[in-house]
Parts: sequence; C-alpha cells; structure tokens
Amino acid sequence: MTRKIQDIWDSKWVTNVGDQHKLLENRLVEYLKVPYLSLFNNGTIALITACRALRLTGEVITTPFTFPATPHVLTWNNVKPIFCDIDPVTLNIDAAKIESMITPNTTAILGVHVFGTPCDVLEIQRIADRYGLRVVYDAAHAFGVEIDGVGIGEYGDISMFSFHGTKLFHTAEGGALSCKDPNMKQRIDYLKNFGIKNEEEVVMPGINGKMNEIQAALGLLVLDIVESEMSKRKVLTEVYKSALDGVEGLRVNADASGAKKNHQYFTVRINEESFGCSRDEAHAHLREHNVFPRKYFYPLCSNYQCYKYLPSSSPANLPVAEAASKEILCLPLYGELTETDIKDICEILLDARKKHK
Repeated sequence: MTRKIQDIWDSKWVTNVGDQHKLLENRLVEYLKVPYLSLFNNGTIALITACRALRLTGEVITTPFTFPATPHVLTWNNVKPIFCDIDPVTLNIDAAKIESMITPNTTAILGVHVFGTPCDVLEIQRIADRYGLRVVYDAAHAFGVEIDGVGIGEYGDISMFSFHGTKLFHTAEGGALSCKDPNMKQRIDYLKNFGIKNEEEVVMPGINGKMNEIQAALGLLVLDIVESEMSKRKVLTEVYKSALDGVEGLRVNADASGAKKNHQYFTVRINEESFGCSRDEAHAHLREHNVFPRKYFYPLCSNYQCYKYLPSSSPANLPVAEAASKEILCLPLYGELTETDIKDICEILLDARKKHK
C-alpha cells in the first residue's frame, strides 16, 4: 500500500477519476464479467444514483429481508417501497408473488441477492418485460457470483455492488454500478459527478459519488488476493457443514443450482422447538463466549418505524420473511479463521441447547 500511496502523491491526483480509479474500474469489468461499470464512494450512494438514472417514480416492489439501505434509497428518490414476501429456501424476493403486487404506479422491481444466492433473475425479467418495468439488483452480497458462467451484474438494468469493509472484496468504503448500456454508463458517470459534462457544462442535477484514488488503490490490492480469500472461505464452509450436518432443528442454507458462490457468508436457520433454544438465545450464548455472529436480517425493514405504516408491511403479507428474520444466524467466516476455530464455534453453538433445557 505504501507504494500505491507514493504513486498517488507523485501523480498529484488524489480524486476525480485518476489512474487508480480507471485501472480498478477496468479490472472489475473483466473480473465481474460485466459490459460497463462505474465506481462509487459507497454502495448506498451508488444505489440512490441507480434509481435516479432509471428515473424511478411511484412504487417499487422490493424485499423486507435486507439491509436498511435497500428501501432507504427508494425513499430518498421519493419512491414508495412495496414489500413482497420472500422465498423460504433462497430468502430472496419471491418471484411468484411479485405479479400480484403490481399496480399502475409500479415502475420497477428491486431485488437483493441475499447472502450471494442469486434471485430468480429469469422469472423476474419475464415479469418486468410483461409489465414494462425496470429491474435493479442490490448485489452487495454477490461480488464474483455467476450463474452458469454469466456475471451476476449482467442481469437487470443496473446492479449495485458494495465494497464496504465488511465485504469479501472491499475498498474500505466504496461501491459500483454495473449496466449493459453505454448511454446508461455515461448518465451514471454524470450523476455521480455533480452532473458535470466538462469544465463549462453541467447537464443534470448530480451528486458527489466518486471513488477517490486511495480507495481505488486499496481495491486493486484487495482484488489481487480475493480469489485466495474465497478459497479459504470455501474450505471453512465445508468444515462448518461437516460439523453441523444432521443436527436436528438447524438448517444450513442450500446452494443455488448452477451458481458460482463467493462464500461471503455462512448462515444457519434455527428452529427453536426442534433445536432446543431460539436463535436469539444461541446468539447470546455465542457472544458470551467471545463469538460474534449477526442476526441478518432482524428486524425486517418492514418493521422499521419509517415503513411499518405501509399496507405491504403487514406481517400477514410477509409470513415467510417474518419467520426467517427470527431464525437466521450468520456465523463468523473469514480467511484467517482456522478449522479448529470453526469446530470450536460449532461446539459453542450446539452447547447453547444445554443451557436452555
């Protein structure tokens, strides 16, 4: 990193699309197998810009089982989020339930590839084409994911990738939008840079969403080791699966057929009655032993004070998501963990049942 910083100082160009920015953008186009990509200072600003670039209005159908940024970007664009229930296996927006939620005010579908498992992209696109809707994907979990060799960012009109420090690939803070249309790429680039076309022309009301040179330099270094990190996590995932296989009341999320996984997360689903304790009790027990899992995603976005008034936020409309939010637990997964660490984590998790008998 020291050499990268020196290169930036020598260039006297620390932001505004310098050499590091251009190089990372080009390398990510190749790595992610997408036609066009635009780098951002974070994923939320990127997703806000995607909504603006597509001129979304009215209502957008999305999932409640996601990070707060997903519905928030709609609200920031004066668009009403309409929450659709999720698939019980993939935990993604349930494509079979989307069509019944479309109204004359619907302009788009915003799906999330939860835990890196692809949405039902073909069915979602068929629905969108039938009703003339845009499709946006929040691919914050899906860096490097492919479906039968096709990069996940090839689907829909625009996909957002998050490069936050918690992600498999990161630039400390950062993000990107991928798209298939060169004119859309140009529009996105204008929007993330105040709408500036050149020194004398401002062509649209943009914001400041550019990734700086230091972020980009870090990304270039992380990209060099991301395959190694994925390989380590893949091995650790198998250790988890072996240790937890066959445990009553505990289910490991299934892999999607034909999809290349990135192993960013390892999640389990805990059934309180058959496992012997609740997800929250297991979560607390792990933390007592210095293991820090996450209750992704709890509470549901539909239960936030700012959205719970919406008719689509009714628990009766979201039974699968309501149940999943109380049962899913993300266990620690990163390359520096050892197989012994994983076995210890599993032992502590299973030991939680004894405490609550």
